[in-house]
Amino acid sequence: MLEHLTSIITELCSIIIVTAIFSSLFLYTRQPIILAYIFTGIVIGPYGLQLVTNATSISQMGHLGVILLLFILGLNLQPQRLLHLFKQSAVITLVSCSLFFISGFLFALLINLSVSDGLITAAAMMFSSTVIGLKLIPTTTLHHLRMGEIMTSILLMQDIIAISVLLLLNIDTHQSLTLSLSVLIIKLLAIIISAYFAVKYIMLPLLKRFDVIQEYSFIATLAWCFLWAVLSDSIGLSYETGAFIAGITLAVSPVSQAIAVHLKPLREFFLILFFFAIGAKINLWDSDIYTVLGIIFGICLIRIKAWGFKIALILAHENQSKNVELRARLSQASEFSLLLVYAAVTQGLLSDQGKTFIETVTITTFVISTYWIVRRYPTPISMVNNLRKD
Repeated sequence: MLEHLTSIITELCSIIIVTAIFSSLFLYTRQPIILAYIFTGIVIGPYGLQLVTNATSISQMGHLGVILLLFILGLNLQPQRLLHLFKQSAVITLVSCSLFFISGFLFALLINLSVSDGLITAAAMMFSSTVIGLKLIPTTTLHHLRMGEIMTSILLMQDIIAISVLLLLNIDTHQSLTLSLSVLIIKLLAIIISAYFAVKYIMLPLLKRFDVIQEYSFIATLAWCFLWAVLSDSIGLSYETGAFIAGITLAVSPVSQAIAVHLKPLREFFLILFFFAIGAKINLWDSDIYTVLGIIFGICLIRIKAWGFKIALILAHENQSKNVELRARLSQASEFSLLLVYAAVTQGLLSDQGKTFIETVTITTFVISTYWIVRRYPTPISMVNNLRKD
């Protein structure tokens, strides 16, 4: 047990040290820092120098970054505003997801993947990355400008659809689809109602009484996030669903914004591990035709997504001149694509070829879209002074 703990500590130290070195090199050469995180995973991961061999444990820890990201996002959204955003984005999200689903399915069939692989590939291509989308947009744009509102609402609705797809993979085939969906809705309502009353009668009174002690506010809100994440997962939903609900219900607190600021450094640490884990899964020595096809389709998907969002925004009567940047920020695949691959492989629904293809497409879009955004639009990590905005 002690040896295992020592190994994890050594691996974490190696990740942070090497990431800092590569981040410095990437920034000196004016490259996006997120790519340094992924590159670190490739170099010292299981398929590289093997300084880190337990990529699964690192991936699980990195997943905490996604959980915290959705919790903090929820903290910035009042429930009334959330409903308003969903009304705004319904047409855009449904139209764009349909276009991306069709594109992914047709390409999968074109390269001789099975129908099952094609359907999972199509589902994986529907979504944009919440992590990259929110990490590369200035806070002022996210919360105070029209583009930020639309992007937030699209990503939230996509996340809900993605979580629903993940849940569908675990549906008991002996039950009807109607029954399974009904159970899903009941579970969601149970979590939402329980969180609402718990925050009203327990959490808010505690925060009000001890609000002068910052350490207590920090640990209490962190516990609140993880409590509902674990409860949500335990009833068959997901950690992300519970964390997001926890954030929304706590958004009514007057200290919610301060809490979000305090949690940001912790979120950043775990997101480093998240992107490292993505790189650690890349085996450059085991490439095949589906790796090449994945790169090709990844390049095409960037343009397909930009075009798809353009069509969807037109149908939603949005101002096109102001949404070129929005289309660029949503042009990649999603971290949910990788989670979907894991779930499908676990259920025996996805072949090795399909797995390789989806992972390659996703990572290719991560790299290209990050370059596109950082080079042309305001981000917190831009190397150009007039584009660096937090």
